[in-house]
Amino acid sequence: MLNRIQRVDSLIQKELSQIILREVEFSPDILVTLTRVETTPNLAETKVFMSVLPEGKIEIVLKILNKNIYNLQKKLNKRLRMRPIPKINFIREKITSEAGRIEEILAGLKKE
Repeated sequence: MLNRIQRVDSLIQKELSQIILREVEFSPDILVTLTRVETTPNLAETKVFMSVLPEGKIEIVLKILNKNIYNLQKKLNKRLRMRPIPKINFIREKITSEAGRIEEILAGLKKE
C-alpha cells in the first residue's frame, strides 16, 4: 500500500506541475516549485508543498492557486486515470526555506 501511495504522490506532482506551468499565470519574477506531495492512505486528500522565490511572494502565489483550485482539480481529474482523485491542498514548504537559512549561516562561518 505504501508503494502505491508513493507512486500516486509522484504522479500527482508531475501532472500538477505541468498543469500549473501551462495554466496559471504568475509574475515573471516569481519562481514556483512543487517540492513534494503527501497523499493520505485513503486517497481522499493530498498536500502539495511548494517553494516560492522570492519568499516574500508566497502569499500572492497561494492566493492565485487557491483562486484557481477548482480548475486545477478539474484538469487533474481529466489527466489521471484513477479513482478517487485526492482533493488538493497547497501548503508552504518550510523545510527548503530553513535549509536555505542554514546554508547562509554556514557560508558566513566559512568566510570568518
